[in-house]
Amino acid sequence: MRYEGMVYRPPSEAYSLIVQVTTGCSQNTCTFCAMYKDAKFKIRKVDDIKEDFLYAKNHYYDVERIFLADGDALIMPFEDLLEILKYINKLFPNNDRISLYASPRSILGKTDEQLKILRENNLKMAYLGIESGSDKVLKDIKKKATADEIITAGQKIRRAGIQLSATLIMGLGGIKDSKEHVEGSIKVLNAINPDYLGLMTLLVKSGTEIYDEVMAGNFEQLTPEEIMHETMELVKGLELKDTVVRSNHVSNYAHIKGVLNRDKASILKQIENALKNSDFEKSKRIRQMYARQTGL
Repeated sequence: MRYEGMVYRPPSEAYSLIVQVTTGCSQNTCTFCAMYKDAKFKIRKVDDIKEDFLYAKNHYYDVERIFLADGDALIMPFEDLLEILKYINKLFPNNDRISLYASPRSILGKTDEQLKILRENNLKMAYLGIESGSDKVLKDIKKKATADEIITAGQKIRRAGIQLSATLIMGLGGIKDSKEHVEGSIKVLNAINPDYLGLMTLLVKSGTEIYDEVMAGNFEQLTPEEIMHETMELVKGLELKDTVVRSNHVSNYAHIKGVLNRDKASILKQIENALKNSDFEKSKRIRQMYARQTGL
């Protein structure tokens, strides 16, 4: 197996076979993100990708789940991606799921018919970083997507039958744009109704533009308590159906879980209990230590 640079994957892909079909990120401009900064984006040759999968077949025999790395693997040309999916299914006929990272740009760059064909060839899940539903915040973080484009992309991939796992970053608007961040995110999420929603918390990392903004006094971060209140306001406004919600990333101050809207009261209670019982100062120190040690 050949890997170039640091390989990232969603928490739910911990036991998946991971093969790079691209290296780096097709966008790589987000002000908060330190991933792929040292990696030049490129789409790997189909033959090289096939060699890696053949190696995996010869050494691992069979796998249940496969994750196509790196950031935004869906940007790969449709014909090449379809060829890879067919090859995977030939080598691993019993694989349960193939998944990848996607972006609004890469989703919108595929036709409805192309996405449906990819789904028919076992592409079952796409991970989409929504980050925020506020156009102002999206512009500030250089996401290169508007709220309407994110809604269109999210709805499009769900119409194709591909499960959508979306992520949102609490605190991304800072103090100044917290209200707008929450209200816009509620609108976007309610319009998309993702299958899964992962709530993360802004973790300011050295080497990023947002770190420089914080150091210069141009971006005021939310306190841990304010993050929890922001999360509470978000959950209150969400009107979702059968969306699995988790906040179990290392960046989070408290872990919450449930299915919206079925478990809305329970999730709000979890947040209330966290506000009452959590040692936020200890949690903050752990996060800071993690950031220093890993650079993440």
